[in-house]
Amino acid sequence: MEEMTLAKADPEIAHAVRAEIDREKNTLVMIASENYASRAILEAQANVMTNKYAEGYPEKRYYGGCEYVDVAERLAIERAKSLFGAEYVNVQPHSGSQANMAVYLAFLKPGDVILGMDLAHGGHLTHGSTVNFSGTLFQSVFYGLHPENQVIDYDQIEDLARKHKPKMIISGASAYPRTIDFEKIKEIGKRVNALTMADIAHIAGLVVASLHPTPVGRVDFVTSTTHKTLRGPRGGLILSGEKYGRALDSGVFPGIQGGPLMHVIAAKAVCFGEALRPDFREYQRQVLLNARALAEALLGAGFDLVSGGTDTHLMLIDLTERNITGLDAERALGRAGIAVNKNTVPNDKRGPRVTSGLRIGTPALTTRGMKEEEMAVIAGLIKNVLEGPENEKVLKDARSTVAELCGEFPIYEFLEQNG
Repeated sequence: MEEMTLAKADPEIAHAVRAEIDREKNTLVMIASENYASRAILEAQANVMTNKYAEGYPEKRYYGGCEYVDVAERLAIERAKSLFGAEYVNVQPHSGSQANMAVYLAFLKPGDVILGMDLAHGGHLTHGSTVNFSGTLFQSVFYGLHPENQVIDYDQIEDLARKHKPKMIISGASAYPRTIDFEKIKEIGKRVNALTMADIAHIAGLVVASLHPTPVGRVDFVTSTTHKTLRGPRGGLILSGEKYGRALDSGVFPGIQGGPLMHVIAAKAVCFGEALRPDFREYQRQVLLNARALAEALLGAGFDLVSGGTDTHLMLIDLTERNITGLDAERALGRAGIAVNKNTVPNDKRGPRVTSGLRIGTPALTTRGMKEEEMAVIAGLIKNVLEGPENEKVLKDARSTVAELCGEFPIYEFLEQNG
């Protein structure tokens, strides 16, 4: 087989990759679920382990020649155990959604009742949404935010749990800016004899840095992605007590997956190793400082924030009282070089394709090295753009400031701008 560089073998894909490098370098990424993986993680993921089939688990494979991928997976498992303080870890799920699916299929039967957070109030598709497998296979009941303070209504969770007797109560969210009381949810689960699962995909980095209460050792199952605040490759993992390990292993393989992505597992091991270092906690601390500074600046600029602020890395801007939709706001900020995502807000009268809100976060900006001073500048940019979304001078000025910030806080300098 003739060996060719990507540029020669497939110039169209090479061009798309180069363009994505340029986009990431020259955009303020404020999508709360995105971050920048390190050079070491990128190198670990782009390796020949992608060639290896390794169905099964270390030293219990269905293929020969797995001695070195076993090393990578064992390292990922042991590092994750140390990082999260967990008895059992499975690093094979390809995504957070598949981690959730594996837990459900290991311990639930089709038709069982699950109690999860309403997607419209900040939950996740895989927590029972009717358009997702979780809502198709199981009977879904939803809790949400208290109408007065817009924080999780734990009394409602208990009332619904007593009424519907769910087999599993699911906590965690994709668009909720406040601290989650996992201990309280575990106690509710105990009172109704329900299993409990916490999906910490968004807050995993904060949890391992002891900046958010951990659900590990409290709820029965914990799932997460390995990107977002954890700043690793795109993928998932499952944490639990050892007593559930065999069932969870079977739930992942052969339950929902075949061969694991060994190159991604190698990158997960690097990610967990990076997160075990002292500077990772300082990074997470700055993520929170930046989020609070950004929230305060947005509130000072007259924006409404769901729940009035944030305890985490993200916040939700409620645009209901402004003359702009979430979709139009996302597009306007995109034209200014600021990447955000539209998001529903509680009691949103617009559908999920349009929405009345924006979800924004600080992990990627913090990875670039930005601090509170830059958050104030960015809040001003957001204000200007959303007050003049069609004003070309406003957009031009914003793009100029974005370019200055990106130049002052560069990323991926080892990658050529156009190569």
